[in-house]
Amino acid sequence: MFIPRGFGERSIVTKLGKMVYYTAQGEPWHEPTSTETLVFLHGFGGGSSAYEWSKVYPAFAADYQVLAPDLIGWGRSAHPPRSYQAEDYIETIIEFMEQTCTGATTVIASSLTAAFTIRAAIERPELFKSLIVTTASGLSEFGQDYRQSGFAQFAQAVNAPLLNQLLYGTGVANSLGIRSFLEQRQFAKAERIYPEIVEAYLQSAQRENAEYAALSFVRGDLCFDLSPYIPKLTTPTAMIWGRGSQFTSPELGRQLAAMNPQAIRGFYYLDDVGFTPQLEQPAVTIGLIRQILPLLD
Repeated sequence: MFIPRGFGERSIVTKLGKMVYYTAQGEPWHEPTSTETLVFLHGFGGGSSAYEWSKVYPAFAADYQVLAPDLIGWGRSAHPPRSYQAEDYIETIIEFMEQTCTGATTVIASSLTAAFTIRAAIERPELFKSLIVTTASGLSEFGQDYRQSGFAQFAQAVNAPLLNQLLYGTGVANSLGIRSFLEQRQFAKAERIYPEIVEAYLQSAQRENAEYAALSFVRGDLCFDLSPYIPKLTTPTAMIWGRGSQFTSPELGRQLAAMNPQAIRGFYYLDDVGFTPQLEQPAVTIGLIRQILPLLD
């Protein structure tokens, strides 16, 4: 229902299980005019998945080989019951690139996943041609630590299997929980959240064992300070930031960008979006990505 027209599902096997991804497979798409690949990586939150980029990536299917995975623990990929750590996602991003891409590839990534991708590019620079990242933060930079927020501390306090399931079922994996998350965390303007978005997030959130990755995120288990890594980045990078991003203001983004102007070649500020411009203003996001791509070559 939520896979764009002409796209189909494929998968690879990682150390943590099957990782599903979406790529153009039929009409109206033919062979892309370029041999280059674009990888789109979604961020985290209640019910996140590759759907987050589904209003953007079809616009590039005529020109690029497009790959948009559901990360482990999210969407239709495997949901191993475990306490997830940042290293799990850094490793699986690298595994995905190794198995699906030939040569250095441009990756477009969102929020905390963007921070993981920056670390992956530092660890394996030969895999990455360039990065376009939206609100790239480990949520623990410059004294602003998400783990000290009230909701994160509450989730840490009730960290027991039965309480976890209760917290997830009542607070996240239902329509009201999803809409509240999108309104408070993802979008600057609630009127832009239409029913399909809520339903797509809800279907992902209600998959078996979906609470493990989601609560690892909510507790702050995946958070880290990105700032010590930024000076090590050599991959050409552009940052996009929305004014309405909670916990991660545009000023934080500018501080990160200023730490490595050789690699971070552009900082783009959008004043009317939140954490996910790719869902809130997809047409603007498409246009901005098209403008950025040649600047990073």
